[in-house]
Amino acid sequence: MAILYIVATPIGNLEDISKRALRILSEVDLILAEDTRVTRKLLSRYQINKPLISYHQHSRLQKIDHILELLKKGKNLALVSDAGTPGISDPGNLLIEKIVQEPVEGVKIVSIPGPSALTAGVSLSGFPMDRFCSWVSRRPKRKERNSFKE
Repeated sequence: MAILYIVATPIGNLEDISKRALRILSEVDLILAEDTRVTRKLLSRYQINKPLISYHQHSRLQKIDHILELLKKGKNLALVSDAGTPGISDPGNLLIEKIVQEPVEGVKIVSIPGPSALTAGVSLSGFPMDRFCSWVSRRPKRKERNSFKE
């Protein structure tokens, strides 16, 4: 079974990365990076030497097909953005959406969580957490785009 790991990276300080994320990055066959120069800095800091493929907002749809072929061949891949969790505000969402909508037999997606800009910002805001939680729960529900199957 091939795995596409969605690996959260540090938002600012390179030390804000989990041991699990470092382990996954060192074990995968290939890393898909929003900007290979930024990702190389992180990998270099932790002496991780893995091949990188550029995957960013200007990547063509053929790049997704190439990535799917790698997964079909049993390659384990890690998707990283420049900062934070891939798929939130970067092109990772297109790849993830494609895999979710057209599941590939033997391919699994696994999230490796990390730093959260929202949590970090709220923790420094002085805003009462009960009011924040109430605000979040009152927000209108978005129509669900994807249905995940086990």
